Amino acid sequence: MEHNMTNQNSRVENKVEDRMENLSENKKEEILQNFDEFKSYLGDKVSKAEKLGLNEEQLAKSAQKVGDYLAKHEEPKNREEKLLQELWKVGNEEEKHMLSHMLVKLVS
Repeated sequence: MEHNMTNQNSRVENKVEDRMENLSENKKEEILQNFDEFKSYLGDKVSKAEKLGLNEEQLAKSAQKVGDYLAKHEEPKNREEKLLQELWKVGNEEEKHMLSHMLVKLVS
């Protein structure tokens, strides 16, 4: 049973990463331009993931994948994103994971 959950988690995390990489530049720009738009986009994805049966831990892991991707590939477009990026840079893995939980709660 635990092995199946681990495989499911890995598939979900890989899907999140693939989707982030496959977003068009225009769509990324639209999402990141405004923090409310970013929250709305993330909230929509969290809602869809909940409907698929993902629990809070799985959602946080997916949000952490998004955070890792954004930190590596995107420049912040506003003050809120800049703050998140700075917190991400100084946080260790546990702190990033907790921040991911908080982001999921923020948009839920």
